[in-house]
Amino acid sequence: MAQTSKPNGTGVVRIINATRCSIEGFIAAYKEEAAFRQELYLILILFPCSFFVAKSITHWALLISVLLLVLIVELLNSAIEALTYRVSKSHHVLSGKAKDMGSAAVTLTLVIVALIWGSAAVDYFI
Repeated sequence: MAQTSKPNGTGVVRIINATRCSIEGFIAAYKEEAAFRQELYLILILFPCSFFVAKSITHWALLISVLLLVLIVELLNSAIEALTYRVSKSHHVLSGKAKDMGSAAVTLTLVIVALIWGSAAVDYFI
């Protein structure tokens, strides 16, 4: 049997271990990242609203997908910040740029949410 360099194994074992790692990542983000918690709370508020605002199942999927996109980008931004601090906590221009770019990505994602949810709200109320 060939040796593998995959730390989570292969096959079903890999799926189980990857799922465990994902759950641990969600827990860490919730415990340690205020922005992640705030965005999660926003999603918990908007999720029930999506059933009223959506005009079709496709429209509903779009509304929910952009909310999930916010969490995805926030997790990536948090990962960038964690790695930056792992390398060094002292100020470095490139570390600052990396963190600022991650923050900019979150901001753009929130703009996408505002555009899609805003247009859905206008359609719903008008």
